[in-house]
Amino acid sequence: MSVSTSRPRDGVAVVTVDHPPVNALPVKGWFALADAVRAAGRDPDHRVVVLTAAGRGFNAGVDIKEMRADTGHEALIGANRGCYEAFAAVYECEVPVIAAVHGHCLGGGIGLVGNADALVATEDATFGLPELDRGALGAATHLARLVPPHLTRALYYTGRTLTARELERHGAVWALAPDAGRLLDTALELAEEIAAKDGYLLRLAKEALNGIDPVDVRRSYRYEQGFTFEANLSGVSARHRAHFGKDDR
Repeated sequence: MSVSTSRPRDGVAVVTVDHPPVNALPVKGWFALADAVRAAGRDPDHRVVVLTAAGRGFNAGVDIKEMRADTGHEALIGANRGCYEAFAAVYECEVPVIAAVHGHCLGGGIGLVGNADALVATEDATFGLPELDRGALGAATHLARLVPPHLTRALYYTGRTLTARELERHGAVWALAPDAGRLLDTALELAEEIAAKDGYLLRLAKEALNGIDPVDVRRSYRYEQGFTFEANLSGVSARHRAHFGKDDR
């Protein structure tokens, strides 16, 4: 598991997550991601942060195998707190955050992308919340920032995914890259345009935009997490996790 930060352009930090094979993050990974994004935003030399990932996909959510191996509730509590911190770090980052997505963006990946300021993706990237099939709940708060309300509900209930091109039709995607090899360049084009602005004003703009959001994403997501705990206490979640296949992610 690694989370690295680079600076390929003036004023632009790139935070890259790499946890083979599919970037399904363990508890420590979510906290490491949160720390890296917050640190990048605090650096006065940075005016934009690009969040991306190496490997087969952007993010496959929490590491369900870690959850299944835990006989108590430590992994569940850790994953919930870790996701909360990582999502909040993206939202509260002092400068704009661009999510650069390839491959799959599922579960917790939606939490990251939904809290970002802008999204670029490969044309074949897929987005969805398979939470009900995994015995969990959550991140509807963030999916609702990407698509209209009724589509949010239908996607949440069915666990279906949308492609980046479909998301683009709903105005959620800034730009599409033809493939993963061009993704970072596409993200950096937008990042450089933003980074050309005054850094102090960008920080004020980020705080102002968060301040006028109609939904408090931190409180909303925390409310959702309460139902995840209920599902786990009821035993339903464990039954679903027991059927989680080795090749599902």
